[in-house]
Amino acid sequence: MSSIKVRAKSALGNQQVLLLIVLVAMIIGFTAKSPDFFARPVFANILSDWYPLVLIAIGETFVIISGGIDLSVGATIGISGVVSAITMEHLTNAHYGPDVTLCIGFFVAIGIGLIVGILNSLMITKAEVVPFVATLVTLGAGEGLSVVFTGGSTIGGGPSNAINLSVANIFQLFSKPGLVIIALVIILGLYLHKSRFGRYTFAIGSNPFAARAAGINVNRHLTKVYVLSSLLSAVAGYYFYLRLSVGAPTTGVGAELQAIAAVVIGGVALSGGQGNYFGTILGAAIISVVASGLLFINVPANWKQVVVSILIFVAVFLQQLRTRVRK
Repeated sequence: MSSIKVRAKSALGNQQVLLLIVLVAMIIGFTAKSPDFFARPVFANILSDWYPLVLIAIGETFVIISGGIDLSVGATIGISGVVSAITMEHLTNAHYGPDVTLCIGFFVAIGIGLIVGILNSLMITKAEVVPFVATLVTLGAGEGLSVVFTGGSTIGGGPSNAINLSVANIFQLFSKPGLVIIALVIILGLYLHKSRFGRYTFAIGSNPFAARAAGINVNRHLTKVYVLSSLLSAVAGYYFYLRLSVGAPTTGVGAELQAIAAVVIGGVALSGGQGNYFGTILGAAIISVVASGLLFINVPANWKQVVVSILIFVAVFLQQLRTRVRK
């Protein structure tokens, strides 16, 4: 009996287990308020919200564990989606096939993400600008360019079958791009916790001076981390295009707050060097469930940011409390 109590106490002390309990409790609570919440179409919609959020949250996880922060993820979503949409509009008008157009549009989005990631890493590693300021610069530039390129309006006119790809037609729950994103999430999770790249990321976040002494090329590794974050944001921007069938300059506005919230709720330390990948996945799921659940119980959408901010505060407070208890 005592061993069972010890195991139960250990499980309840695990942040990922607690997050899973919170997630289930939220689903039960929203379902009690509105029985329609526990329906397959609703969960398919929650997953559609979760796919882009978990992508940028994963990139943010790598960055924060390495001891930095990336505020440009939302702007990268916007600028990559807009430039990709403009490209696909021109290709469609030039009578290119939809499959070729979508493929080229994807690589254009990836190219924009690569450019943003390189700019961030150059400012941080070469110009020695602190990550907060460097990514704040690309945040402002990205959001500004998105408006300049579009005139503040949405860009459509791309392949007519684009929106069909984001339809949840697999068990009426998953879309094909969604399954690709889930596979990518699994691969990157293994990459963080089971590969040398992941060990280097944790080492740099814990103590960059010791990491250099151990022979790790810190600047080169940080470049890879920031490029990875921007590439994942670009994929999220392309997914938004598939889901909406348009590129909008406001698509990623505020997404950086949600990404950081998912990471912090998941238990990743903002000081770097500590964190769990599965926690970020659960953090993103909690935010997605909150967004849909509030709508179902007729709470205005504007309250979503308030709830997310409260969740960030609670998560950071619990992290500090656990640190004090350990000491």
